[in-house]
Order: sequence, then structure tokens, then C-alpha cells
Amino acid sequence: MYDVTKIRNDFPILTREVNGKPLVYLDNGASAQKPQVVIDAITQGYANEYANVHRGLHYLSNLSTDKYEAVRGIIARFLNAPSEREIVLNSGATEGINTVAYGWAMNNLQAGDEIILSVMEHHANIVPWHFLRERMGIVLKWVDIDARGDLDPQAVIDAITPKTKLIAVTHMSNVLGTVVDVKSICTEARVQGVPVLVDGSQSSVHMKVDVADIGCDFFAITGHKLYGPSSSGAIYIRNERMQEMRPFMGGGDMINEVTKDVITYNDPPMMFEAGTPGIVPIIGLGVALEYMMELGMDNIATHERAIRDYARSRLDGLNWLTVYGQSATKGAIFSFSMEGAAHAHDLSTVLDKKGVAVRAGHHCAQPLMEHLGVTATARASFGLYNTTDEVDVLIDALELCHELFA
Repeated sequence: MYDVTKIRNDFPILTREVNGKPLVYLDNGASAQKPQVVIDAITQGYANEYANVHRGLHYLSNLSTDKYEAVRGIIARFLNAPSEREIVLNSGATEGINTVAYGWAMNNLQAGDEIILSVMEHHANIVPWHFLRERMGIVLKWVDIDARGDLDPQAVIDAITPKTKLIAVTHMSNVLGTVVDVKSICTEARVQGVPVLVDGSQSSVHMKVDVADIGCDFFAITGHKLYGPSSSGAIYIRNERMQEMRPFMGGGDMINEVTKDVITYNDPPMMFEAGTPGIVPIIGLGVALEYMMELGMDNIATHERAIRDYARSRLDGLNWLTVYGQSATKGAIFSFSMEGAAHAHDLSTVLDKKGVAVRAGHHCAQPLMEHLGVTATARASFGLYNTTDEVDVLIDALELCHELFA
């Protein structure tokens, strides 16, 4: 049984007050809070177990190495990756996507080749491709969403031409909560020989992910959204694609041998992990993922669907509020505005006075903001510890915004 009250007790920050009100944390889409087991693992790692990995023969180095390397297998299990050797550990999805841009795309694309993106992409899945547009003459092709905020997989597939060399698409919009049918995209793209990168920064938090079933070539996750530490993450890279890559960061464990005249590289995935890694953050990420898997990803998804449906019903009752994205399969992420009455920053400020933490701005998704015809929205994003009571607090706080600004 999914006991949200018991789960909330695992997160010490949820007992605090903000501005004299109980904290209602609805900024999970930016970063999630950390359970005590993760906090304890970080403390233990720095206080009693810290040493550099892979390089020492002493007890602490071996202990750190064993714990660090074990996370590769945890992530492979979390994503149902065929092999832990297809998991590259890093600081998060941004580094993972850049690894693909510099390590794979720069090695396999040329001027005039196309990369297909959706208009819903986070900047982390836009900017690296703009770098290639600026520096290599790569062409970016954009696919729009429909009026409900859905991305039609067929529209992505129809955008493929003989020049298309990569599709880079989000699995779940960080603004609208829209869940994209990436499996359908990957199935047809493979038939046409086009690799697919999936940004799983949001989806991996809220639903079970199976990269083997999806059939993608790359799948990026970020630890700080997964109830783990900042500066932790990973990217799944299909072995076939790893063989087509070259390293773009040099030093540390990515080498096998260095002489004055020659360098030979370590085997993948180590080839793409230069320098001293975020040892303790990665260990903490492993603990966070095990915590989520113990709760059960299906159980988390069921709980969050109930929160989503309740929040949608309450928000729909506010006819003076514009809520963006009405996909039937969306996650528990809601972006909204009081257009012509108050800026998103004003909404966020008033909500904060009531202890409600939301995000306001363009959410690192400016092409989507342009598509929606707004410069900014406020966003309430729910997580595994949120409750329907907290939805009610949000609604009450929004009612106050209406009284103040309407």
C-alpha cells in the first residue's frame, strides 16, 4: 500500500515552515527534495568513506570504488538497460546530451545534415544542437505540438528526410507535463536508420522507464530531479552507438595509456568519464533510485495520476486562470497564468507568502513559450510526496492572487 503520510516522514524538509506557513513544495520539476536515506548516504560518504575512485589500492578507495561502480548497475536496472556497460555516469542530463552532441554527432554529422526537435524541448536539449548549427552547419527542424499540447509521433516521423541524422525529443514536457509516445517515434526511426535521443529528465521521475522497450539510442536522466543529489546523473547509450563515438573530454579514467607520442583510450563507458567524478553524489543517486524502486514506480505513477486528476479538476474551476497543456496523458505538471492581470513572478511571490513553492519564468523552454504566446508562466509540479490537501492549499493561494490582481 502506498502510504503518502509515511513517505512524507522520510523527507525532513517537508516538516518546516516558510513565511509562517507549512511548506507546500510544488517545484519538483526543477529539483526534488531528498529523503533521509539519501542525506544519510551523502553524510556517510563524506564523513567516513571518502576517497578517490579507481586509482587507489587502499581500503577507502576500494570501498568508494565499489559503491560508486555499483550505481551503474542500479541505473541499468532502473532503466531496464540491457547492460550496465551502456550506462555513462555524469553530472546530469545536460552533460549527457552534450556528450552525445560532441562525442557522437560531431563525429557522424556534416554540414546540411538535419536534427529533428520538438518545440517542447528544454534548453538542455536545444543549445547543444545550436552549437552544431553554428559550428558545423547542421540544420535544426522543429515539430510543433497541437492545441492540447500533444506531440503527434507521426508528425515527427513525417519530418524525416534522407538528410535526417538524429531525432532529439523529450519524453515528458517540463512545462506542460505532456508525455510523448517516444516508442512509436523510435520504432519508425530505426526502420529509417535514424538514431533517437530521449530526454528523460522528467519522465524517469514519474513513470516506469524501459529503454529496451522504447528502442531509443540515447536516454538521459538527471539525479537532482530523482530525489538524489545535485551534480549526479547518467545517460544510457546503446552499445552500437558507443562504438561510433569518440571522447570529447580528456583526462583521468578515460585513458588506458598516455605517452609523449600516443594515447589509447579506456573501454566504454569509462572512455566518456574523464576526471574525478562526483563520487558521493553518484552514490547518493543510487540510494535515491533504490528508494524509488522500493516504493514501486507503478505505485508512484498511480499516486501522481490521482494528484494530477484532482489538481486538474480544481484548476478547471478557476475560470480566470489560463492553464497550458490539456493532454489526456500528461503528468502532474501544471503551468498557468493570469494573462493581463498579473505576471507569473507576481503569482509566485504571493503563493510563496502562503508557503507554496512554485516555479515562475520560461522554465528553460523559450521556444515553447513563444509557441504558447507568453513570455512566462507559473508552474506547479508535483512529486511522490505531495497530497490532495496541498492541492487545496495551492487553490486557496491562487484565489488570493485573484482577489489581489483581478
